[in-house]
Parts: sequence; C-alpha cells; structure tokens
Amino acid sequence: MALTVTDRLPVAGADRILTEEALDFVEQLHVKFAATRDGLLADRVTARRQAAAAGKLDFLPETSHIRSGDWQVAPAPGKLTDRRVEMTGPASPVKMAINALNSGAKVWLADLEDASAPTWHNVIDAQLNLYGAARGDLAYTSEEGKEYTLRTDIPLATVVVRPRGWHLPENHILIDGAPTVGALVDFGLHFFHNARHLASTGDGPFYYLPKMESHLEARLWNEIFVFAQDELGIPQGTIRATVLIETIPAAFQMEEILYELKDHASGLNAGRWDYLFSIIKYFRESGSAFVMPDRASVSMTAPFMRAYTELLVKTCHRRGAFAMGGMAAFIPNRREPEITAQAVEKVRADKMREANDGFDGSWVAHPDLVDTCREVFDSVLGDKPNQVDRLRKEVQVSAADLLDVASAEGEVTEAGLRLNLYVAVAYTAVWLSGNGAVAIHNLMEDAATAEISRTQVWQQIHNQVTLADTGNTVTRELAGKILAEEVERLRAEVNDEEAFARYYEPAAKLIAELTTGEGGFVEFLTLPAYELVS
Repeated sequence: MALTVTDRLPVAGADRILTEEALDFVEQLHVKFAATRDGLLADRVTARRQAAAAGKLDFLPETSHIRSGDWQVAPAPGKLTDRRVEMTGPASPVKMAINALNSGAKVWLADLEDASAPTWHNVIDAQLNLYGAARGDLAYTSEEGKEYTLRTDIPLATVVVRPRGWHLPENHILIDGAPTVGALVDFGLHFFHNARHLASTGDGPFYYLPKMESHLEARLWNEIFVFAQDELGIPQGTIRATVLIETIPAAFQMEEILYELKDHASGLNAGRWDYLFSIIKYFRESGSAFVMPDRASVSMTAPFMRAYTELLVKTCHRRGAFAMGGMAAFIPNRREPEITAQAVEKVRADKMREANDGFDGSWVAHPDLVDTCREVFDSVLGDKPNQVDRLRKEVQVSAADLLDVASAEGEVTEAGLRLNLYVAVAYTAVWLSGNGAVAIHNLMEDAATAEISRTQVWQQIHNQVTLADTGNTVTRELAGKILAEEVERLRAEVNDEEAFARYYEPAAKLIAELTTGEGGFVEFLTLPAYELVS
C-alpha cells in the first residue's frame, strides 16, 4: 500500500505532525483495522432496516450473560477520578484551546468531531495544539496584541480527545488513492505524538469515543488500543476511553460496550443531542409514533429521555464506571446580562437534575458556566470526587421505556419548522467557513443540533405531519417555501453578499437537498458537507 498526503492548502507546522514515522503509524492502523470498520458501517445499515421494519429494538439475547455477569471496568487513573465539570470545545484555534485549559474545569473535551469542521487546517492545527497542551507550552498573541498563556495559579484541565466518528473520512491522507478513516487519523496522530509523554506524567492518553452503534464497534476500538500500546511500548490499560451513548442502538448495549472496553473504559456519557437525532434517523420510516414535537420542546425530563439517562447511571455505577452528563445548550451573552442570568439558571437546573440523578459530572460549552456546574456538583458530592457508589438499584428500564417517544410533551409547529430550517442553514454555513461550534440565538449549536434540525424536517414531510399552530400539512412544497423565506432572513442578517454567496448559498442548497429533495435520506449531514470543504 502507498500513503500520500494531498497538501493542497499547506498548513503552518504540518511538518511537525506529518512526520514519516507518524504517517507510518497511521498507515499501520489503516491496514490493520479499516476493513473491519467498513464492515461495521455496512452492519449499521442492515441493523437499522431491521429495526425500522419492526418498529422496535430490544436488548440483545446473545449477550445476556454479559448483562448478568459480575465484572467491573479497570480502576480509574488519578486524573479521571474527579470529573465534576468538563469543558467542551474544539482544539482549534489555539485561543479556544488555551481558554478551555484555563477554564477551571476538571476536564477539557478537546473535540475533533461535532464541534470541529474538519478542514485540513483545523485537522493539523488541532494536533499542533494538542501537542502543546500535553507539554504545557501553548501561547498565542492576537492581531490586537492580546496575549493568551496557560495559567499557573490553578490546575489545568485534563485533556480528553474526541476523534471523529467511524463514518467520516480524511480526504487529505490517502492510501492507494482512497481516503483514510478520519477516526484513525485523529487517534493515530495524537497517540503517536503524545502517548509516551502523557503516560509518563499520568495525564493520559484519554479519549472520548463518539457515535458508536454496537458493542462490536467498541470491540474494534479496544483492539486498536491494544495494538497501539504494544506498538509504542506503552503498558496495556494506560489508555482510558469514555463512550458517548448518543445513538439509540447503543442505549440497548451500554453494558456490552463497557464490557468490550473494560480494560480501557472510564465511563459513559449521555450525548443527548445526537441521541435525539439517532432516534429520528433510526425510525424515520416507522410512522407517527416516532415523530417528535419541536426540538425545543423535547426536554431531558421527557419519560423516554429519563429512561435513557437513568439506565446510563445505573449501568455505569454497577460496573465501576463514571456516568457523565450531557450538554446544556444555553450559553451566556456577556453583552446582555438578563439573557445571561436566564441561561445560568437554566443550566443550574439542568445540572442539578443530573447531579441528583447520580451523574458524576457534566459538560458545559462556555467558560462562564464552569463555576455554575461546579457549584451544583459540589453541593451534591461534597468532599467525594464522584458518586460511583450510588448504584441506583431501584431503576428499572424496559425496551418500551427507551422507545416511548410519544411520551414527550409538545407539538409540531410552523415556528419549530422555521427554526429547524434556519438553524440547519445557519450552522452549515458556519461549518463550511471552518467553524464547528457557534452560538445561534444564545444556544450553542454544533453538528448534532444541526442534524436534529434537518432530520426533523425530513421526518415531518414524509409523515405528512399537521402543524398545530397553522393546521397546514408539512409537504416538500411548504418546507421549500419556508426554507426560501428563512434563507432571505439570513441574507439580511449576514448583510455581506460575498460571505453569503460563499457559505450560505451552498449551505441552503445542501439543506434543501437533504430535507425536500427526492434523493432519499442521507445518513450524516457532515458527509456531503465535507466534500464542500475538503
């Protein structure tokens, strides 16, 4: 096999990351594991079709011995015993990396996935920043002369890296002319350059694993970890991974996923936004029982979401793993104190629910919310680093509970349809410009929330949903008309025809194809969008 780098847009510092030895390591990962990954992606298609036809999922009978067995994950390393506040955000640009490390959070989820648009610049710049973060020597001076350096008065956040999901390719590193697996590139480059150093200081390497749909996908990651540690001479079990349970089939395989990774597992996370997207996507042809109300109406207190989070806490603590809460979308606006106060109170209520339910920590998307999250978990945990000893034996969750989408209160409205189309176009445009996380109307939007938005529109069209506020039926024609109106609204807000033509027009065209087009459902928005930036 022959590996090549198509460096059409040279990135400063790329030679420090794309060394011959590092690329050899990435090639080894690809040769050894890419075919298995391809097979697992094919298995996803088969499994989804079967579930959609049946209109249900269930716990796997062939793995009942794992669920009934007596086993635990490996004990947590010192840097991961207290995770009460985790700051999430992209690893590029460097200013955001420094702010995350300085935030006072226990952990920084350095996101190479949903909060990052995988332009070639961002892929390389993120690796450079993670290299600097591992060694504590990041610094940056803005064009205005403002200096950003790492704090020395508080502990820096422990870095946990989230590589791309299994479905995403890397078009700039080719093997025999074909794109490599984005997840293997992200993991391989980070592990090769930083694993020995992080292991020597007790700071890792630690990872978050996204969007898995089966325990067999977790098994693949475990095999990769074993191989990588052997290849670099690092003791087995040094790697620790937290898995995001953000797909509906993974919710039925939580124990099995932990079991497959038990020598490397640290916990599970309730990735709420992708979880909702996954339910819509998985059962998109299964009728009105799976049609959700407006996105903003589906709260974490909906019975089917409560079932998901309570099962996650019970599963983790039974196996000695950490249960991590998800993202509260509300973010402060420093220019509007009233909005900030409202956002803080909403985040406080969300984190209090999680802490009282037994979660060991939770995510925030803005440094200004770190103190709020910490105060809430401090009030519940006290002097304890976590509450893994809270087993939640009283929790009983059935397959029907996890699938009871109809229990969610709320309606489908034209206002919600408009908001979905507005957010889908606005976010995709920003993503195409190279930014993977953006505040829209004081909510943090990333790829997961954009996915919910566009899949809800598709689902409403194909189920001929009636809008509660207008009485109209959602059709391609109606959605297309509203989309055109929202695009014009964005044109006025952007007020920059060059930027609008460069980013918003292709974004609008893509969202039109994905929601009102005749081409069939597209599994991930980021796949066709990636072809526009790579």
